[in-house]
Amino acid sequence: FATCLFLLRAGVPVSALREGNGDEDSEAESYRDGRTGEVDRETRARAFAWCRDFLSGSWKSIAEADFQISIVSGGLSNLLYKCSLPDHIKPVGVEPSRVLLRIYGAILQVMLLISEVESLVSESVMFAILAERKLGPRLYGIFPEGRLEQYLPSKRLHTEHLQVPDISAEIACKMARFHRMVMPVNKEPRWLFATIDKYMKKIMNTTFEREAHIKKFKKLMKYDLPAELASLRALLAATPSPVVFCHNDVQEGNILMLDGRDRNSSDKLMLIDFEYSSYNYRGFDFGNHFCEWVYDYTHDQWPFFKANLDNYPNRQQQLHFIRNYLSECEDNVPEDQAKIEEDIIIEANRYALASHFLWGLWSIVQARISKIEFGYMVSY
Repeated sequence: FATCLFLLRAGVPVSALREGNGDEDSEAESYRDGRTGEVDRETRARAFAWCRDFLSGSWKSIAEADFQISIVSGGLSNLLYKCSLPDHIKPVGVEPSRVLLRIYGAILQVMLLISEVESLVSESVMFAILAERKLGPRLYGIFPEGRLEQYLPSKRLHTEHLQVPDISAEIACKMARFHRMVMPVNKEPRWLFATIDKYMKKIMNTTFEREAHIKKFKKLMKYDLPAELASLRALLAATPSPVVFCHNDVQEGNILMLDGRDRNSSDKLMLIDFEYSSYNYRGFDFGNHFCEWVYDYTHDQWPFFKANLDNYPNRQQQLHFIRNYLSECEDNVPEDQAKIEEDIIIEANRYALASHFLWGLWSIVQARISKIEFGYMVSY
């Protein structure tokens, strides 16, 4: 099952799950012209109502016809939109002239129903605290379907940026600062395996309608996933990793390059999207981030991603990241620095397996319920 731990990573199953091109083509037919670029009427109306009610000020004085909304690319779990006042309308108070609207994806909506808003409350608290400490965007409004956030003039990183030494170094420093946070949420590291167990239970009872999905799912089910999960649990139980406040999704689409910052600045990046953040084992943030070096989610045609396993960080790249992480955590270089580095390399790469397992299950669930156009179960 070693290769199967790479199954369906954000839509990338292993070669053992590969189907003929006919299946991929049949699944891709409805997406051959790329993603939809228009905002549907219902979403526009809901967005207008949320902005009017939560932002107030000038937002209450405009007609829906003057309301400006456009799709923001980059979300795999959520739907993202930029909402703006028309150019001829200026704020009358402290209300912003533009915001980012985040509508939770289907998988998060289901999770909220199951946990009776506990997840929503926790994330809202974390988001507000991170904003107050300048580690995240400002929060303008929260509601069951999503939230309104500060719109930050910026560009999301692309996969190739993760390999740039100064960018990798700053990501490591930002991760270290995140890990030092003390948050008023449950500090037991239950998130990882609780989420895996939740997704596992869901896929064991799921069915698909699309033929390409049915064939891949049947092949996947030939593996003894519970046994593989038990093996993974045993491996990680034998892998020391401190419990810290983790982002749990440090991929390039969740890292902003802020406009107006000097490219040589050591404070030009910001982590965003905290819906998966929780207390967790530190190794997961390392391993998950290293996995993200492989995947490019900006491809504009079906299946809307590319993968290159050769891009997984090599030893020197991992050490560069780890050393910058440790330099943010420690004022002085410890005497056993070399041993610490080697231990973290082992820790990170073992938890990378957990990342593949988690997001592999996530992809199967997304393929069944998500409305986002993405090849969650496409062979690569």
